[in-house]
Amino acid sequence: MESSCLRLHLQPHHLLFPTTTTTTIALRLNYLHPSPSTPSLLRLSSSSSSSRNPSQHLLLLLPLRCSPDSRVEVSSDSDLAPIPPSQRTLTALDMASLWVGMVVGVPSYYLAGSLVDLGMSWWQGVATVVAANLIVLVPLVLTAVPGAALGVPFPVLARAAFGLRGAHVPALLRALVGCGWFGIESWIGGRAVFLLLPPSLKSSPAALAPVSWLGTSPLQFSCFLLFWLAQLAVVLRGMRGIRELEKYSAPVLILLTSSLLCWAYLRAGGFGRMLSIPPRLTRSQFWAVFFPSLTANVSFWATVALNIPDFSRFARSQADQIVGQAGLPVFMGLFTFAGLAITSSTEVIFGRVISDPIQLLGRIGGGLPTTLVAIFGISLATITTNIAANVVAPANALVNLSPRRFTFARGALVTALLGIAFQPWRLLSSSESFVYTWLLGYSALMGPIGGIILADYYLVKRMDLDVAALYSQNPRGPYYYWNGFNAAALAALVAGILPIVPGFLCNVGILSNTRHAFVVAYNNAWFVSFFVSGVAYWLLSLRRGRGSGDKHQSA
Repeated sequence: MESSCLRLHLQPHHLLFPTTTTTTIALRLNYLHPSPSTPSLLRLSSSSSSSRNPSQHLLLLLPLRCSPDSRVEVSSDSDLAPIPPSQRTLTALDMASLWVGMVVGVPSYYLAGSLVDLGMSWWQGVATVVAANLIVLVPLVLTAVPGAALGVPFPVLARAAFGLRGAHVPALLRALVGCGWFGIESWIGGRAVFLLLPPSLKSSPAALAPVSWLGTSPLQFSCFLLFWLAQLAVVLRGMRGIRELEKYSAPVLILLTSSLLCWAYLRAGGFGRMLSIPPRLTRSQFWAVFFPSLTANVSFWATVALNIPDFSRFARSQADQIVGQAGLPVFMGLFTFAGLAITSSTEVIFGRVISDPIQLLGRIGGGLPTTLVAIFGISLATITTNIAANVVAPANALVNLSPRRFTFARGALVTALLGIAFQPWRLLSSSESFVYTWLLGYSALMGPIGGIILADYYLVKRMDLDVAALYSQNPRGPYYYWNGFNAAALAALVAGILPIVPGFLCNVGILSNTRHAFVVAYNNAWFVSFFVSGVAYWLLSLRRGRGSGDKHQSA
């Protein structure tokens, strides 16, 4: 079996009509009248090079050792088809490069500086980031295992727990968050483009005057669209283009970050000021800030921890995906230190703290060449983060929703358009605390989905999935459940979200106050929702006696 498509070497006497040639035919299986006691009649779509009509349908009568309940209805050219072992070429270095590309970015830089703004010392901020990434590394690697083992993407893996139709719920929730982040990252990249404009244009009142219905100025919106279009050039090349971009950009990003760190060190005369700043929080104040900050940092990569099978399905082996991802806490810790060190040095260099890296790049001297290199670096960092973290999952979710209407490229285009609809300039117009509202808020959606999928794969299904059944629409299949929906998974999803809702509504001002228990639950949204949903799903599955389901053999 290659991918989801059978490839048979047929002799003339196998066919039900005269032929004089031996041919190889790629099959899309469609069981017409299967019966346990009789051979299965198949309708075959020929892809033989010897066939004059590529869409010619052949009828074949073969005795198959196959359950009549199994139907494979996915074409080998589908973006969701299992990746055959021969095409799983992603090495540990490739996976590490992917993470370097995603870690080095403006949001990561912002997140590091915000911890110090909240009163932490530099080492407390770095320690919080590293601890959060060590925590998220566990579900990240565990969720990547079935992707590497089976070659299936996240929307298909979700079918095992949520059902063939119910899987659209977690896939679309993940896609929605990805679209929001795509818009935010694209707006940040557009700000970098803005720095390249002539000073006379950037200071023009007419160009900078905001349009009331748009919410921003035409000039800034044009820079945003220009950066938005630049990303599409990579996105429309599909996964191959994304993998190449991440692979070759990683060393460039490391070099540019190191150069900026060295510049800050030399201009500021060292990092003594940063290292000497004591924490501004008492012990009780620190713990009150620590847990929401820890949750925010966990939720920062909780999105990718869900759809990591979209990447691990290309991994050469389990060892490659595990070793490649093990560097995430190290990469985040180092980049956090660099961000804090550079930010603290700006007070010595410019007389005030500049926490925005884009503003900082606009202040660095050296003429046009230095500015071009700086803008190139921040644009590359934004693109590599945005495409890998915020495009792949929404695009695959749309392909899963309607394979006939969407390809990966079309799904990515819709993702980019929805990113504009989110109006990121409005989202980022508020204070830094909104980022925590955004991060903590969507972690209540990502946490329960991750808990359910891991509980299903490791506790309920015992790491034993029927790949063919994941693509089958047969009502008697093990993952069809009730009309394509697994009620236990949906109930567990709701159970994980509900405890977070009062705290969220209070945080955004809809509720004036709420119980302290709900506030604590919201401050630890990812942890609470993850464990509540995971445990609830496990108990409901045991009660229903689903176990690992009835395994069906497939051809």
